Amino acid sequence: MTPIINFAHRGASGVCPENTMAAFRRGLELGATGIETDVQLTADGKLVLIHDEELSRTTDGAGFVKDKTLAELKALDAGSWFGAEFRGERLPALEELLELLQDTDTVLNIELKNTTFLYPGMEEKVIAAVREFGMSPRVVLSSFNHYSLVTCKALAPDIRTGILYGDGLYRPWDYAATVGAEALHAYHYAVLPEFVAEAAEHGVCYHPFTVNDPQRMKELMNAGVAGIITDYPDVLAALLAEVEA
Repeated sequence: MTPIINFAHRGASGVCPENTMAAFRRGLELGATGIETDVQLTADGKLVLIHDEELSRTTDGAGFVKDKTLAELKALDAGSWFGAEFRGERLPALEELLELLQDTDTVLNIELKNTTFLYPGMEEKVIAAVREFGMSPRVVLSSFNHYSLVTCKALAPDIRTGILYGDGLYRPWDYAATVGAEALHAYHYAVLPEFVAEAAEHGVCYHPFTVNDPQRMKELMNAGVAGIITDYPDVLAALLAEVEA
């Protein structure tokens, strides 16, 4: 049986400032076999890893990511908000994470944050970066913007895509077929065992988010999901090790 992918959500964001190299490295140290991150486009067309469109929650800056150059964003402190020991952590470019993972077996889930702002051309840039580092077989592109996923699939049929959604999507495996997606990145309460089974029959897998409760992790593992996105990859790694023992 294929091992369940342990996706560290924005890196090990339960113990490190999210979407920083410290969080990504710590995620790997804690047993993650996958990394989940968020990408946006800077004012000068560069790919930067940050979740919020606005800067104030996770940096000492203000304003929108889209209005700043990569150099301006790199000057911000992206760690102090989480803890003094992380002072000086910077917002990474996508290429920095690709370089970190290039010589590993880690799966990378890149969420395109293009719902509030559409970021025209971001799909092409992300795909070009992924291909430059030879990472196409180990990348899943996800988004709440499903039009963007259709664009990604048209540009790169070889790179897997995952539909992000909350709840109430009827027969999501059928919908996935219309988008050309291989995975369902559903809010975890929208994932039932019978859904996982029927999706699998249609060649579609589940990577639910964001699962931090150990009991819920066990339920989803038993349901047969292909991956779990969590802030605490060490907790999931321990549970997976128990199953394999």
